Amino acid sequence: MSGKLYVVGTPIGNLEDMSVRAVKTLQEVDFIAAEDTRVTLKLLNHFEIKKPMVSYHEHNAREKGSEIITRLLSGQTCAIVTDAGMPCISDPGEDLVRLCAENGIDTIVIPGPSAAISALALSGLSTSKFVFEGFLNPQKNARLERLEELKREKRTIIFYEAPHKLCDTLSAMYQVLGDRKITLARELTKIYEEVIRTTLSQAVALFEEKAPKGEFVLVVEGMVEEEQSLTFEQALELIQALVDKGEPLSKAAKDVARQTGFKKGELYSRFLAE
Repeated sequence: MSGKLYVVGTPIGNLEDMSVRAVKTLQEVDFIAAEDTRVTLKLLNHFEIKKPMVSYHEHNAREKGSEIITRLLSGQTCAIVTDAGMPCISDPGEDLVRLCAENGIDTIVIPGPSAAISALALSGLSTSKFVFEGFLNPQKNARLERLEELKREKRTIIFYEAPHKLCDTLSAMYQVLGDRKITLARELTKIYEEVIRTTLSQAVALFEEKAPKGEFVLVVEGMVEEEQSLTFEQALELIQALVDKGEPLSKAAKDVARQTGFKKGELYSRFLAE
């Protein structure tokens, strides 16, 4: 009879958020699959848990995944954890769960904290409908292309971002999505937790002046009705405002075209004609 895989949520910063059930599960399984065994060892030491661990991350998931499945099929039990929060969310743990499903191995979830949901709850934006995007592609063109696809998304959008990429990401969002509301949550549940509710333009300006620190969750407002009904004349007014601020006409027309859906060439020609 095969064993079971336990998907165990761990704290995203504050160890007091570790559930009694999560501790009990880690104490009882045969072994633990961890994203970074050094990080998980600190957690285990804190709760005085001694268990063998297997390193399981995006770079070795294919090799280690098959080894873990073999052990599960032999009757052993395994808990999978990530460095922080829920495994399998923007995490290679999803591949292990899929392998378990394919091999008829039971998978049990031990719920825990989630940075994405925690940030959404604090955002002050609509929580009735939302989408989770995780990390945007670090390549500029791919990032802009994905934001273009999300431009008309009406639901609240949740992203993750590292501090050294934050400024580029915010600038790209402002360029493509326009000046929407955004909540930036960093270091949630930790000593320096901070929640900033602002707009994309103000966020860009803010982090041009101070260097971002810590891991961020970005909660961005979905497209509002006003954006859907923007007229061609209003689009020209947006171009004028950008030109007045010193932006070259060609770039202004391109930015407004991205925001409104109108063609850049038509905006450019009409602006020159007026």
